[in-house]
Amino acid sequence: MKKIKKVLIANRGEIAVRIMRTCREMGIETVAVFSDADRTSKHVWYADEAYCIGGATSAESYLQVENILRVAKKHGVDAIHPGYGFLSENSHFARRCEEEGIIFIGPSAKTMDLMGDKISARAEMINAGVPVVPGNNEGIKDAQEAIKLANEIGYPVMLKAAMGGGGRGIRLVNSEDEVKEAYENAKSESLASFGDDTIYIEKFIVEPHHIEFQILADTHGNTIHLFERECSIQRRNQKVIEEAPSPFLTPQLRDEMGKVAVKAAEAVGYVNAGTIEFLVDKYGKYYFLEMNTRLQVEHPITEEILGVDLVNEQIKIAEGQELALKQENLKIRGHAFELRILAEDAEMDFMPAPGLIQKIIRPSGIGVRVDSYVYDGYEIPIYYDPMMGKLIIWATTREYAVDRVKRVLEEYKITGIKTNINYLRRIVDVDEFVEGRYDTGFIAKHSEKLKDDTPQEENEVENIAIIASYIDYIVNLEENSSNGNDSKAISRWRNFGLQKGILRI
Repeated sequence: MKKIKKVLIANRGEIAVRIMRTCREMGIETVAVFSDADRTSKHVWYADEAYCIGGATSAESYLQVENILRVAKKHGVDAIHPGYGFLSENSHFARRCEEEGIIFIGPSAKTMDLMGDKISARAEMINAGVPVVPGNNEGIKDAQEAIKLANEIGYPVMLKAAMGGGGRGIRLVNSEDEVKEAYENAKSESLASFGDDTIYIEKFIVEPHHIEFQILADTHGNTIHLFERECSIQRRNQKVIEEAPSPFLTPQLRDEMGKVAVKAAEAVGYVNAGTIEFLVDKYGKYYFLEMNTRLQVEHPITEEILGVDLVNEQIKIAEGQELALKQENLKIRGHAFELRILAEDAEMDFMPAPGLIQKIIRPSGIGVRVDSYVYDGYEIPIYYDPMMGKLIIWATTREYAVDRVKRVLEEYKITGIKTNINYLRRIVDVDEFVEGRYDTGFIAKHSEKLKDDTPQEENEVENIAIIASYIDYIVNLEENSSNGNDSKAISRWRNFGLQKGILRI
């Protein structure tokens, strides 16, 4: 067993900061790597050490395996944590770490190869007796074969990238007329995103729930699940809001699926943290979807309902320690939501909206956690995913948690850029969400309700008011620290109110 004393985080943004926080609590030194565009990012100055690894784009920096390893070797790193995205599911990176004698905090390269390829993963699950969505078990040769298979399986079907993830390389097909174009588009997107254009086909499950089980497995043969997360609020196959536990699962179904998830992980000799994802139809029939061989974006809601630090567990497993957690001792405590805070314009087809943040007013109070990397005056670069952070809410019951989500979203203010916060507010006001009666078709079904009907002038007034309030705060600080000058300037906030007719003398 090797004690980890220094970790390089091969990632950026909120996940890099989140991993560093756990490392600090464990007394582990941290090394950040950053691109030219990320020199002012919070993860750079939060780490004990930080080193530039390349140009602004991911291809020039965060995907440069040898640059990252060069930094790790030069600065005496014991282990590398890949976070999620970038190289987190790259088996070549995991192998190179092993070759250099550096611990990779995650599963083995062999397991990544097996489960990262959706076709081989399906085959392994079938062999293990885990139910899978009806479909084919090898890559499709051409559009004609895609049409033939789709007709045999029956519409609707999903065309999916074998090496895919994050909603990319996926197309829903409702009829034979749509197959050829969908196949070519999925193939092209898969090649651009993953360097592999292999496509396979699955039956589309009508009114499905996307439910995933968190897995932890050590090197001593112990594998447990940490219950489920409901991930059905999705836009274009990208998760928007997640919750734990699922409002859809019964206790009996939860127990059965949890055991199957453990069985699936054990079948491939999985070690470290991972996620078994299922599609569950409206009748409670479930199918294996895929395995994510990394830490998930939505892992904090599992932490909240169990009081477990998953990064801490990952590091201890990587050191060779045996799991202290026992399945029979794990109990769900309350209810949690995660909402992804994005720099995007919901009224312009969710276009990324990079730019300079003027002011952030973060929510607070009991059961409120914000995992983020941005700050006042930070300029969000154009080169990466638009996620600025995650809002995590916990309460003793789902009903209380929904009420808290609504309150917190009203408090959360970011000015200077477009964000999806108002869009999230509209989602959580829909009755089906409040009552927990939704599936993966929720956003499409309520697309009209989710449009912003607030006049542009009102949004601008709110932003101006926030900025004016902040200016007033700064001015008052300066005046209170002055030498007793009584010639006090009129409050900017009060002046704004008088101009807009909000305040009266």
